[in-house]
Amino acid sequence: MPTHFRGDIDAVRALNTFIKLTRATDTLLNRLNQRKTIYPLSPSQFAVLEALYHLGPMAQGQVSAKVLKSTGNITLVIDNLEKQGYVRRERETEDRRMVTIHITESGKSLIAQIFPAHARAICEELSALTAEEQGLLASLCLKLGKSKS
Repeated sequence: MPTHFRGDIDAVRALNTFIKLTRATDTLLNRLNQRKTIYPLSPSQFAVLEALYHLGPMAQGQVSAKVLKSTGNITLVIDNLEKQGYVRRERETEDRRMVTIHITESGKSLIAQIFPAHARAICEELSALTAEEQGLLASLCLKLGKSKS
């Protein structure tokens, strides 16, 4: 559904583009959630474990920035992952204020088990686009994400 705003052509185009981008993202995420490829994790828990699995231990603030979640939200996510035995916090000896988050063997095992199916599901969903279109979309999203209007 296009915008109902009746303004200048640039505003209408930008609003229509934004609506399409948002709806495409929401639709894609909903389809992926229906596949339950990340079960038993929430999307935020999956994002944290995936980041730690592929990038290694990080300070909580770094995890927050990597997965694009607020520091308050990430604290709760990490608390729950810690209760489930998937991550552990380690206070740094040189600076006791600094806490590094580590993925446990149990967390590694879980993410190694569920990540391949999730990656396949993403590939299947994005197969609606050609390889060239996927590259173009990736470039455009990067450009949009890095722009400072």
